[in-house]
Amino acid sequence: MIRHVEYVRRVLDDELDLLLSALPAVLIDGAKAIGKTSTARKRATSTILLDSKAVREAVSADPTAILTRERPILLDEWQKVPEVWDVVRRAVDDDRSPGQFLFTGSASPAIGATSHTGAGRITRVRMRPLAFSERDLAVPTVSLTQLLAGSRAPLEGHVDFGLANYVDEIMGSGFPGLRGLPDRLLRGELDSYLRNAVDRDIPDQGLSVRRPNVLLDWLRAYAAATGSTASYTQILDAATAGWSRKPARSTTTAYRDALQHIWLLDPLPSWSPLGNELARLSQTPTHHLADPALAARLLGLTRESLLDGSGATLGPQQGTLLGRLFESLVTLSVRVLAQRAEASVAHLRTRNGDHEIDLILTTTTGKILAIEIKLSNTVSDHDVRHLAWLRSIYGDLILDRVIINTGPIAYRRPDGIGVIPLALLGP
Repeated sequence: MIRHVEYVRRVLDDELDLLLSALPAVLIDGAKAIGKTSTARKRATSTILLDSKAVREAVSADPTAILTRERPILLDEWQKVPEVWDVVRRAVDDDRSPGQFLFTGSASPAIGATSHTGAGRITRVRMRPLAFSERDLAVPTVSLTQLLAGSRAPLEGHVDFGLANYVDEIMGSGFPGLRGLPDRLLRGELDSYLRNAVDRDIPDQGLSVRRPNVLLDWLRAYAAATGSTASYTQILDAATAGWSRKPARSTTTAYRDALQHIWLLDPLPSWSPLGNELARLSQTPTHHLADPALAARLLGLTRESLLDGSGATLGPQQGTLLGRLFESLVTLSVRVLAQRAEASVAHLRTRNGDHEIDLILTTTTGKILAIEIKLSNTVSDHDVRHLAWLRSIYGDLILDRVIINTGPIAYRRPDGIGVIPLALLGP
């Protein structure tokens, strides 16, 4: 499904350059078709493609032979021959020179496939589909890194990018090889991606899928829960509505775990503050697929149905389809940018639902950037009430508070809360 497209530098490139200048081996994790191989090949002298059966058989016969290749060596889809992990780990023990090995993997290997985690030898980084700022659609004027620095500088910038354009980006996918495909071909490629995940990728994880359509129904229900904190029981009930004999919970749990191992699910964890000021926080993650285009495709949505509001509610919890998918697009984009800035990303929701903040970014020093997401081109006092509540509890620990929306202008409100169109947010 990957087309040849001209390489566009990613946010992760800066992180990789830094890591490889100091460390001997780096692993790039992430879903298939997000650009891991293209990015890694920019830095490799030798490439070993382990998704090729012939190459896989040769390497399996003598994994240590990989060490004769000229370095840096890229081991693409390394989980297909997990023995190479220990070969590299031992090589790194003998020689700590930086920039020797690159791994890419679109799935976690089976438990026990490697004898050592690689901690201290092989550094793992996550790659996700293209953030909005990586799609070359607008010139960002607001830096997430600067927001995380707590400068609270004036915000500025204007963009001619409206709701219909954001819908195009939700539907158009962040998979680099799918960008710009005609709608019919794009739908076919997304269908193939999902079907291959069920028919090939999950069985590769050692899980037998006896009823593939049941798993696809579960995925559709998960897609319907995008941006919500619906329980997995609610998702299963939505997937099997009207069934007299539902799949065992252990079966769907195994499906969920396997889907996470191939990076198809990308749930956002709940925020765990250092103190006990917020003891009533929910521990349920917010649900997201790797790319909101996958969720839209699973739900049979089109650009027109999103814009005209067809099927207005989304899944086990209330919310508009478009609003939840826009939240997923923003979440994807912020996670890509936050990783570069060494900030963790989570969500906050109290158990009784009286307070909720879409994204809580925490720096290495424990300071907080709070972000709300609004599918609107205007912001009211009502929209900032949860941000005001959080400030009343944490005070100076809050670096900044912002709302990401679909408006045309970046600015600060009189209360200091920033308003930033997604198209203007960059690294």
